[in-house]
Amino acid sequence: MYDLIVVGGGIGGSALATVMARAGKSVLLLEQSTVYQDRVRGEWIAPWGVAEVQQLGLYDLLMGAGGHHIGRHVTYDESRAPAEAEAVGLPLNIFKPGVPGPLCLRHPHHCQTLFDEAARAGAEALRGVSLVDVTTGAHPRVTYEIDDRTVEATGRLLVGADGRTSQVREAGRIVLHQDRPHHWFAGLLVDGAEGWDEDLQAIGTEGDFGFLAFPQGGGRVRIYGGYPLEQSQRFKGPDGPRRFLDAFAMTCSPANRHLVAGEPAGPLFSYFNNDSWTDEPFADGVVLIGDAAGWNDPILGLGLSITYRDVRIVSDLLKANDDWASLSFASYAEERSERMRRLRFVASLQATIDMEFGDAAKARRRSLFERSATDPSLGAHGFAVLAGPESLPAEIFTDDHRARVLGA
Repeated sequence: MYDLIVVGGGIGGSALATVMARAGKSVLLLEQSTVYQDRVRGEWIAPWGVAEVQQLGLYDLLMGAGGHHIGRHVTYDESRAPAEAEAVGLPLNIFKPGVPGPLCLRHPHHCQTLFDEAARAGAEALRGVSLVDVTTGAHPRVTYEIDDRTVEATGRLLVGADGRTSQVREAGRIVLHQDRPHHWFAGLLVDGAEGWDEDLQAIGTEGDFGFLAFPQGGGRVRIYGGYPLEQSQRFKGPDGPRRFLDAFAMTCSPANRHLVAGEPAGPLFSYFNNDSWTDEPFADGVVLIGDAAGWNDPILGLGLSITYRDVRIVSDLLKANDDWASLSFASYAEERSERMRRLRFVASLQATIDMEFGDAAKARRRSLFERSATDPSLGAHGFAVLAGPESLPAEIFTDDHRARVLGA
């Protein structure tokens, strides 16, 4: 019998287990994998997400594990010279007090750091677990197999932190909504890119390819590329990683040559860019966090920031009221629903700007750069990515703003 059973020992599950174990609750943390794998996502925390990490008391832990802050951002594009793009670069220390900028940390190491901390805090943290059955309700329980044993555990509350294909979400009959994919997104970790400025994150579009680059320090950079849906085989095959790196050779961003000269340091994964969400990320005896509760289009890179806010809100509710049987997660659902709605809006708009290709898309971006020089409000939606979706008035997340931005 436990206070809390957390299914999924990734970043969200391990963070919540750590916070609640530190609060004196008995926590069972179950993780299927025995070794954390490079999933080619979940390595960049926006400034508003870093603020959540700080509130959870986990910031020093992540910095001690090698967390790397980024200080500035540049948007390159085929419609303007590199010097023009760099002249309007954005400092990243202005969005949250006490946050130097986004925080990067390699995903497998991030997971392992938090899992180990959960165990140190007093959680019973198990690896190599195979979930057999999940029962929700007033007395939720899980049946799992580990080391050729079958174990049944009961808790006061069950937390689903088990990702996009969540068994806990399915057991709780929580409906997941998804919109249609609009382009492919691929990612790769690169070593040997010492020439890339470790303080710089960049995005850019040229030809039929859009790129993103986030340095992790020590010549290591996580790179992503977006390309049209009809090019599903573009980077397939054993030489796919090398062809992916070669796609970063862009006139609009000369420093990309350092990325092209690097070496793949992990797998190349491609996946659809789209959004998913739940109307209510909870059921009787169950609450969902992270991707299990729905995810934002990866073009914004906000998966970790969303997850850390989920952890902070849910843990605050649990620590504030020990009568979990009568505890309502309605406030969490309401905040998350509006948060994800706003981020869906921003992701759709950003994908239209950065991940559509051809002469018309190029002209649209050029027009936006020129108009933004005299009307900075056209870029206001970008503050939702860096400062948090709640930092902007509601009128930013409307069709009127979208039309203004796109020049419609």
